[in-house]
Amino acid sequence: MENDRAEVESVIMELREVLARAGIVLPSLGFDPVSYAHRTMPTLVELGRCNIDTARRLAKALGER
Repeated sequence: MENDRAEVESVIMELREVLARAGIVLPSLGFDPVSYAHRTMPTLVELGRCNIDTARRLAKALGER
């Protein structure tokens, strides 16, 4: 499954903006280059690692939905 790079970057920007409104920053947020280059695998969005405080804020934000 191929994804257009612009589409992948768009969804990453959208996610980054939504997280920022919740006070959450994931510095490693980006696309996974290995899956992007793969011909049959869907492109994965790399969320990356975060500290405990960010993980708690993320859990709280998701729990409020």
